[in-house]
Amino acid sequence: MGSDAPSHRTRVKRLPKRARYDAETIHRILDEGLVCHVGFVADGQPVVMPTAYARDGERLLLHGSSASRLLRAIAGGVEICVTVTQVDGLVLARSAFHHSMNYRSVVIFGRGRAIEDPAEKMDAVRRFIEHLIPGRWKDAREPDAAEMKATLVVEIPIAESSAKMRSGPPVDDDADYALRHWAGVLPFSLVPGEPVPDERLPEGIDLPDYLERYTRRR
Repeated sequence: MGSDAPSHRTRVKRLPKRARYDAETIHRILDEGLVCHVGFVADGQPVVMPTAYARDGERLLLHGSSASRLLRAIAGGVEICVTVTQVDGLVLARSAFHHSMNYRSVVIFGRGRAIEDPAEKMDAVRRFIEHLIPGRWKDAREPDAAEMKATLVVEIPIAESSAKMRSGPPVDDDADYALRHWAGVLPFSLVPGEPVPDERLPEGIDLPDYLERYTRRR
């Protein structure tokens, strides 16, 4: 994507020095995330819906029920805006005005389409599962024909997108550095807990390796 914004809609105007337009940065943020928010207009009413997603090359994949209003709207070609945000820390400044967050975010504009080809659709579902839990696809039953019929899968091009991020310590006014207030960063990270086995899990099934080494840092 280079150093320039791919469109006027994605050009970061507020604090442009925090903007990134290269594919590597955008892909890295998307690959670490689990949830996106999709905004669109339905019957004149703005709607923003949270949903899980996966990235496959230069496209974002969403899937869910065939009755989903969100997915049906995307399949119908409505203009959408997709956002993904990772919060890396709370930034505590000496003044309330300069408190902030360290974060990495991506904004995508465009239109999507439904994936109709059966093989492509199944591959998209596989990529979705593998994005959430790498290694899981081979350790679960694949969807059958009825389940795939009940599932709508859409793709959204990532081409019109931008990233924005902040990192580092607080930036206070020069006069405030003498104040006797604690200042710094409270780091945040997404850390998996101890897996909880299903109560109906038969004995003798060990915890899979992909759960023992699970992490969202890619």
